[in-house]
Formats: sequence, C-alpha cells, structure tokens
Amino acid sequence: MGKGTGFGKTILIGDQFVLEEVPAIVSAISYETETTVERLATGEGWILEDNRIEVPGYKEKKKEQQVGSINRVLEVMNIDVKKNPIKITVGGDLLAGSGVGASAASCVSLARALNEEFKLGYTIEQINHVAWQGEFPYHGIASGVDNTASTYGGLLRFWLKDGKQNFEKIKTPKPFEIVLANSGITANTALLDEFSERQKKENPALFASRMQAITDQGREMKTALEAGDLKKVGEVMVTNHQLLAEMEYSHEILDKMCKDALERGAWGAKVTGGGRGGYMISLTPGVELQDKIASAFEAEGYKVIKATIGG
Repeated sequence: MGKGTGFGKTILIGDQFVLEEVPAIVSAISYETETTVERLATGEGWILEDNRIEVPGYKEKKKEQQVGSINRVLEVMNIDVKKNPIKITVGGDLLAGSGVGASAASCVSLARALNEEFKLGYTIEQINHVAWQGEFPYHGIASGVDNTASTYGGLLRFWLKDGKQNFEKIKTPKPFEIVLANSGITANTALLDEFSERQKKENPALFASRMQAITDQGREMKTALEAGDLKKVGEVMVTNHQLLAEMEYSHEILDKMCKDALERGAWGAKVTGGGRGGYMISLTPGVELQDKIASAFEAEGYKVIKATIGG
C-alpha cells in the first residue's frame, strides 16, 4: 500500500490573477489530505473511497472534476490501471471546500501515494509537476500556485514569468495565527478564468490598472511580512478585499463575514482562493484573538479552520 499527503493552503494576496503574471503570497497550512493506494487482486481500472470531511455538497459538485483529475494523474505517471487495478482512499483532516487548496492537496497526496506504491522514485519537483497536471480538470488552466504550496509547504511568493513557474520562501520574524471560515458557497473555479477574460476584454485599461494595483499590494505585503509588521499586512488585506469586491470576486456572504471579523478585532480580512464563494481569511495574531474570531464564526454555523503560518 502506498501513502501520500498534501497540505491545504491559503493565499494572502494575488489569488485570482496568477495567470496574469501577478505574484501571489501563499501559505501551506498544517491540515492535510491523506491518500492511500492499494492494488486489487481482480478487476480493472480504479475505485475511489472519499472519506474527506467537507463543506456540505462540495464533493458531489466536484465529482466529475475529481474523476478527470485522477485519470490525468494516472496518465501523466504512466500507470496502467487495466493491468494494475487499484483502490484509492482519500481522507485526512483538511476540510474539503472551495478556497483552501482541497483539489491540490488531493492531487499531491495521490501522486505521492502512487509514487510509493509503484516505486517510481519521483523527486519532489516531479511530484509537484504531476499534481499541477492533476489540477487542470478542476481549474481549466492551472497556474501551479496551489499544488506548489501543497507540495513544498511554508510561506511562499509564487509567480509566473513567460509561462515559467517561480517561487521563493518568505521568512517572518515569528509565526502568526489566522482563521479561515467557509461561506458555504461552492464556487466553480474553472469559470473564474472566463470571468477574468471578460473583464479584460470589456475594459483593458481598467483591468491592467487593477493588476498593477494588486501587484503593488503584494510587494507591500511581502515587505511587511518580512518586517513582522502584521498591522500593515492587515491593512493591505482589507484594501485588497475592497478591490476584489469591486471586481465582483467576492460574495455578499463573504463581504459580511469579512466585516464581522474586523468588527470583532481581526487585524485584516479578505476573500481567499478563487473567490465568489469558498473561504475568507482573518488575520488574528495571538491564540486568544484567534479563538475569539473562530468561536464567533462557529457559533453562526460556519466551518472554520484555525492555523498558524509564517516563522
């Protein structure tokens, strides 16, 4: 039996526009998807047992994309499941929902489990490449940001340049706490690329100015993170969310959640992930503030993830 894991992730800025060559700041979180692969004595093909905890309805809505992703991973890794039938079991403590890298974590963990079971000897770079390929059925065109965070872990700056993926580690003076809360809205990530293209065609100059603004915000945030200036990080998050809301990448539920988090003392709050559903992120330095914000969201019925990133 082969086993593999992949981290969940959250993106502090640049989420939706990596394909526009806007750098993103992304962090893995300590919650993981775990996948096991075991060979079957009879039959052919693959069967799936998906035991992940989920935002209600997420797995059903993503089922067709998940099948396409598994088939693509098997194809890229040259695994013939007609000759070698397998059972894939997916679990772990990462909540499956839009905006937290659930699909990337599944792809990374599957690639690692297959690599172990079939003794392929893949490097970490090869695992990351396979997982990126597995992301395409979920995203239409996958930038590689989610699977890179899921594969390597840590706090990263990720960017595309001339189609090439690049990333660097970001070091902060010490770790800090965040709260992720899910709106309960499952977004179709693949349609977001079409949404960006439409905005770009309707008003190219405005779209370009917004991409530059987000690039500048990302640069400002990186400097603040490295200096440990979390107040500034929070201010950038709020400003970025306002811009994303103007561009209709948020949702009325997410807007309210961000507003509530700030009123409860969060240092910053914004939509995270592809947008138009899924998660929001609250900057909540200190365990006491983190617990306060998380408990308030949980009392309102939202699915919550508490995490510590940086350092």
